[in-house]
Amino acid sequence: MTTTGVGIVGASPGPANWAANAHIPALRAVPEFELRAVATSRRASADAAAGLYGVPGHDDYRSLIERPDVDLVVVAVKVPRHYEIVSAALAAGKMVYCEWPLAADLGQARDLAARAAAAGVRTVVGLQGRYAPEVQTARELVASGTLGSIQSTTLTGSGIAWGPRTDREHAYLYDAANGVTTLTAAAMHALDTLTYVLGPLRDVTATTAVAEHDVRLVEDGSPVKVSAPDQVAVTGTLRDGAVMSAFYRGGVSAGDNLRWEISGSDGELLITSRTPGNGNLQAIELGLSVGGSGRPELTEVPADASPSAVEALPAPAGNVARLYAAFAEDLRTGSSSVPDFNHALRQHRLVEAILEADRSGRRQYPE
Repeated sequence: MTTTGVGIVGASPGPANWAANAHIPALRAVPEFELRAVATSRRASADAAAGLYGVPGHDDYRSLIERPDVDLVVVAVKVPRHYEIVSAALAAGKMVYCEWPLAADLGQARDLAARAAAAGVRTVVGLQGRYAPEVQTARELVASGTLGSIQSTTLTGSGIAWGPRTDREHAYLYDAANGVTTLTAAAMHALDTLTYVLGPLRDVTATTAVAEHDVRLVEDGSPVKVSAPDQVAVTGTLRDGAVMSAFYRGGVSAGDNLRWEISGSDGELLITSRTPGNGNLQAIELGLSVGGSGRPELTEVPADASPSAVEALPAPAGNVARLYAAFAEDLRTGSSSVPDFNHALRQHRLVEAILEADRSGRRQYPE
């Protein structure tokens, strides 16, 4: 078995760090990959990460990229830095796994996809919601015709961030120029999963708004300037003619923080969040229920009881581990199943189509 050496940029230890909570346990569960190095922005955090993970720690991402034992560079930092770091890794001829959104805007995403193609290296974008077992089961049920013809789907969710309070570390999320908004992050993770199960969108209409203007820092109560929308409503039709409606809000709801219904001529599916106060589909535990047509009594589908190390991981690490496992299979067989930079570019184009539908009030037709 060939082992792929991994270096993670953005692996500071801490309970809120995505790489620490998702990538590190995921890599430990997938034997085809081995963590070889980590990088953070400060010497102290690099040393702490090195001590915790048992690998060399760098305080400059460029020295991690230069390591000959690192084959795959994982970029798990704030989105405004994605373009710079991903560009450097591609220039060095390294494979790259970049978290979603790939870039701060469509122009940067287009350029990174072109650079990856020119470098001729494998790429991965962190759209891992499709690897949740419940989502995989939903896709199989739809593809098998169990639900009959799909007539409509409705999804509502809460993004946790973009509420009335934030800390200095996350205040950048409220500036639309940084590319991490309720639309580009929470809603697009959900829409990517939705289209994975049901097929691509043929057309979209949209409305977005900033509803929470009085945002304050928890540290001292000072105001945060807000330009990123915290209310996102997208409607449209799928390629097969089914009607789609998706709504994401900032903050946390007192009710369902994720509810996704799929209605077919012969049955219905319901996917909900089992993680209290969290509607980010890609990073939560899900529940799946199935029923017959005509307002049925839904029956819960049991989770996969597989004893494998990957399946034993809870979300979010479990979904990330399944993405790594799929990538390992791609590397072994030469297949191309995982979402890559070309897929990310299509999703960035969908973001732009949604924004244009909102700006113009006219239906848009994404690729």
